[in-house]
This record gives sequence, structure tokens and C-alpha cells, in this order.
Amino acid sequence: LLLHGGPGLTDYMSALGAEIRGWRAISYQQRGLAPSTLSGPFTIESHVADAIAVLDELGIEQAVVLGHSWGGHLALHLALAAPDRVTGLVLVDSLGAAGDGGVVEMGQHLGERLLPENVGAYTAVSERLGGPEPTEDDMTESLRLLWPGYFADPAAILPFSPDWRLSFAAYAGTFGSVAEHLSGGFAAKLAGIGVPAVLVLGAKSPMPVSQGEQTAALLPDAEVMIVPDAGHLPWVERPGCVADALSKLAAR
Repeated sequence: LLLHGGPGLTDYMSALGAEIRGWRAISYQQRGLAPSTLSGPFTIESHVADAIAVLDELGIEQAVVLGHSWGGHLALHLALAAPDRVTGLVLVDSLGAAGDGGVVEMGQHLGERLLPENVGAYTAVSERLGGPEPTEDDMTESLRLLWPGYFADPAAILPFSPDWRLSFAAYAGTFGSVAEHLSGGFAAKLAGIGVPAVLVLGAKSPMPVSQGEQTAALLPDAEVMIVPDAGHLPWVERPGCVADALSKLAAR
């Protein structure tokens, strides 16, 4: 079961390509964008219920869950809420479980990595997003401008698809729920996850590697793979790293 990042972003997990060859891979559009429901609530609980509903609809009793970025954080919640449905976890450069999950530091790093020609446009779109009527177009444009900073080498990025969208309501609502859970003792609950996990961390990701390492330390059975010279989507710059993680998990 593939859980894309965002939140509120178009499902892009088909970009994993050969990384998931040999597996029956299932992905779905999370709530906030069509063809999923556009309405909330945009909470951890609703996202977990949606993931379980996907498994139920397809008659799948158990699955390995592979989550990227915010999707990796969601995978942890799913493993806690439905331990009988999850057999293992692969968390790819996931939002963390300690402190603010790495949100502030990641934002700082992305700001520092803005291409010079994008600084003016990003400042303008950020002002609109802070105004009374933020739009999906502004959210999408903000992500497009930040996109090169997610990679270790901006010249070797996964192209930003013109079909991708980012929902302001889903993004803001979900991150509000994430913050509530993080401040409510979420980190301590990870000791209750009994399945093996492999964390794949880009060494040069804007998401601090320390967040992934801290998350792994909270899990009873976790292994960390740090991918050199790779950013937030490490399989793009170092093909095969996610496939290796899945192999490691299968062996365990």
C-alpha cells in the first residue's frame, strides 16, 4: 500500500516505477483532491480510516505499507490504529515523530535552496497564502517554486508535473491534526508498533536526517538506510534504494 506525501498533493507514487517491481502495488488519491472526496475532516483519524477503507474495498487483509514524506508519518499512525492489517513499514524520508516532526527545519532548508530566479515569485505567492483567501493555485505554485530544493542536485530533479495540484484546505487541516498528535505524546506510542520497519533517508534532503534517526530509535524493530547524495525523493537520484529497502523488509 503506497501512501503519497503532501498532504493534499496529487498522488505521484507511480514515480517509484521499477522500485516496486515484483510487488502488487496499490495507491490511491488521498482526500482533498479529485477523484477522492474534496471535503474534510482533514485529520489523522480520517486519513487512517481512508487507508483502511482502500484495503477493505480491495479485500486485502494485510499489507506492507510504504509511505513517502507525510505518507510515511501516516503509515505510522495506520500501523498503530490497525496493527492486524500492517505487516511491515518502509518509510521514505518521512515526516518525523519527535518535536515538530522536522517541519520548521525543512521549511528553512527549502527557503535557503530557492533558486535565485524564483525568490521574487515565491515571496509574492507566500504573501497571498498568508492573506484572507489562499487558493489551490497559489499552493501549487508555491510547491513548484520550492521543488528544486527537494533534491540534492537541482539539475537532476524529477520534473514537476503540470497535472499536480496541492489543496490548501487538506494541507493546512492535516498539518493542524499532525501538530496536535505530536504534542499529545505520539512519539511514545511508537513503542507499540510490532512490525519491522526500514527507513530510507536522503543524506542531502531538506528533511533533517536526525528526524528519521529519532523515529527509528523509537520503533522496536527498525533499520535505517541513509542514501548518500540524495534528497527528499532519494530513489530519483539513487535508483534502487527503495527496492533495496523492500528487499530488506521482505527478508525480515
